[in-house]
Amino acid sequence: MERFTISLAEELAREFDALIAERGYENRSEAVRDLLRAHLDRLRESRDLDGHCVGNLSYVYNHHERELAERLMAIQHAHHDLVVSTMHAHLDHDHCIESAILKGPAREVRRFADAICAERGVRHGQLNVVMVDLSPAHSHGHGHRHAHARPQR
Repeated sequence: MERFTISLAEELAREFDALIAERGYENRSEAVRDLLRAHLDRLRESRDLDGHCVGNLSYVYNHHERELAERLMAIQHAHHDLVVSTMHAHLDHDHCIESAILKGPAREVRRFADAICAERGVRHGQLNVVMVDLSPAHSHGHGHRHAHARPQR
């Protein structure tokens, strides 16, 4: 195992120690390793456009915005091959939150998310992606064939 030393401002060190306690890490090294892995995974996933992924796109929108709900639904229908499921909830009289579970080629999933988030009236759009390896399709004795998506790493 390789060791290295870092210097932190006192305030940042206090905040980091509070995070360590809140999340239940036994020491700073465990927390740094976990944060570094998560950051490197996000960076790797943002660069991988050729692989397959599963994702969760969440966004908030004003349902009074002219024809916005219809435009969002039209985008989802046009990409029905990517959209596994959606959930819709009302936040207040004006705003809704939707979460869409997506599955497919990473490039297309990201393009879909960009299209949704670019619609006038959509706010707080966030796509979380997990890259997956697809197994060859087989039946598993269920009478229908399907591939499995195994998360990478």
